[in-house]
Amino acid sequence: MVTTNSLEANALERAPFVAGPVRALLRIEGLAVFVASIAAYATTGRGFGLFAALVLWPDLALLGYLAGPRIGAAAYNTTHSYVGPMIIAGLAFAGILPTTALPYVLIWTAHVGIDRALGYGLKYPTAFGHTHLGWLGKAKAALVASRGAGA
Repeated sequence: MVTTNSLEANALERAPFVAGPVRALLRIEGLAVFVASIAAYATTGRGFGLFAALVLWPDLALLGYLAGPRIGAAAYNTTHSYVGPMIIAGLAFAGILPTTALPYVLIWTAHVGIDRALGYGLKYPTAFGHTHLGWLGKAKAALVASRGAGA
């Protein structure tokens, strides 16, 4: 018997991802965000020690994978989307949050930008290596082996 969950899982396994020049453009865009974030951070007067100490904090969301791929993907996507830092920046510019939040926003966007530049996209809940930018690492190798062609 085919269940809704198995249909959803099958659809997610076949979920599309960007390819070719569009994928390259998204990765270049991530690199641009990374460079711009570092350049803007340099103007904040905060030391790069703070930057170095916090640049990897969004990856703490990877601990969500200990609870399974669905929770892991949700946690990862929450900290690896531009939505969070842009909300905080908007609130700071609107005077609702102090502008001292902006260096932290720039550290966050730098992290997301470099991840995108390196090909780490938003995650599907099927597997850690299943992203909107394509399959990663062992997941890609397994897919290539099972299909006998490039993924």
